[in-house]
Amino acid sequence: MRYVSTRGGGAPVPFRAALMAGQAADGGLLMPERLPDVSGRLESWRGLPYPALAFELLRLFADDLPEADLKALAGRSYVHSGETDGSGFDTPEVAPLVPLGGLYLLELFHGPTLAFKDLALQLLGHLFDYELERTGESLNVLAATSGDTGSAAIAALRGKSNVRVFVLFPEGRTSRLQELQMTTVPDANVHCLAVEGTFDDCQRIMKALFHDAAFKARWRLGAINSVNCARLLAQVVYYFHAWLRLPGGGPGRKVSFSVPTGNFGDVFAGFLAAEMGLPIERLVLATNENDILDRFFRTGVYRRGEVRRTPSPSMDIQAASNFERFLWWRLGGDAGAVRAFVAAFEAEGEARIGNGGGRAGSERLVSGRADRAATLRTIERWYRDTGYLLDPHTAVGVAVAEEVLGAGASRRRGRAAAPGPDGAEAHGGAPVVCLATAHPGKFPEACPAGAEARAGHPRLAGLEALPARKVVVPNDAARVARHIEAVCAGA
Repeated sequence: MRYVSTRGGGAPVPFRAALMAGQAADGGLLMPERLPDVSGRLESWRGLPYPALAFELLRLFADDLPEADLKALAGRSYVHSGETDGSGFDTPEVAPLVPLGGLYLLELFHGPTLAFKDLALQLLGHLFDYELERTGESLNVLAATSGDTGSAAIAALRGKSNVRVFVLFPEGRTSRLQELQMTTVPDANVHCLAVEGTFDDCQRIMKALFHDAAFKARWRLGAINSVNCARLLAQVVYYFHAWLRLPGGGPGRKVSFSVPTGNFGDVFAGFLAAEMGLPIERLVLATNENDILDRFFRTGVYRRGEVRRTPSPSMDIQAASNFERFLWWRLGGDAGAVRAFVAAFEAEGEARIGNGGGRAGSERLVSGRADRAATLRTIERWYRDTGYLLDPHTAVGVAVAEEVLGAGASRRRGRAAAPGPDGAEAHGGAPVVCLATAHPGKFPEACPAGAEARAGHPRLAGLEALPARKVVVPNDAARVARHIEAVCAGA
């Protein structure tokens, strides 16, 4: 399997090179040249534990890695360690599928940092370590985070002798606990940089440094954000995992997913799963008030807006990195058209694609938006009706699923319904799976009255009492570059 840039530059590269490069040299994102059709293998994967399923899928994309090594890496990435030991997952299922309120919740928050990013970044950390040990080289990993990627990257890379990790996050724009999960990690190879700006600014700085070929080569930069195609491919796994665990499932059984979306990586992983043959009926792209993606899929116009603070801070994004990957797919791999679209957006803050928003993508991809009030109402209503406490990001996905797909409609009539015996919703149609992307304990400010005790988690207890380290930096790529140079040169 080889990987090509969405902007057409450079020769195709194998998986290992794509992993270590992160972003393509021409500023584009790397994509597999082709996607394998696995529709004929699905039934043979039923019942596989999560690490084994991850191996079966990733071996199709990482065929330059010895299979025995890849299998061992997958096994080490998804270890059950219990609630209080923060080194692994607190459930042997890794990602439990929970039937509730007329739909299913796929709980992706059981990893070390209690967010869905752990399911990809634990694997990526082991992959980086494996490759660096093989080559005897070192790497400076640069990450931009709106809240969860940073702590997950740190958890995956902390203490590794051949890796430094620099995390850019927007000063004052993550939740307090999200920041503490990053800044209280004492390992010397961890560097937290609080940027005086928004997540979009952090992402712009990261991309600028990766696009500086001399800087990237001199300081050997690597990426752990979803611009790294290995992370995106690791996220594909849990869509298959969910489908294989639906009760009453069988060949061709359709399912819909609702995905709270900021940077487009999580929902695009589902899109890739569908293109590989997973029978997905609808993929619901659920945004908060930072709704550039919802507006695009409704109108065909991709227009930057002001970043708004919401109860779901990890989704407070206006320029979604992984949208370029979808655009490349939508335009049939036409790199010139992708470059023109990106150039127009960077210059004018707006770009458009033909045929209108309703046909801007596959017919299976639909979108919706939940504002602050709808998000908080959904959290309160679900807690009152079912006793389940949603985090504010998951609540966006649930609210939009209810609106767009009618999922959980029977609950709105005053009773908590469960999926029917065949696994379908109580009100009919394909089962709906909402991705539960973070533990509610990370966002206590969004909890309804009386739910505080349900929000706690042992892995969050005591963070406020720990010493914290961060460096506040201006919203300027050159200043960030100088800070990275100073740290690396002084090592």
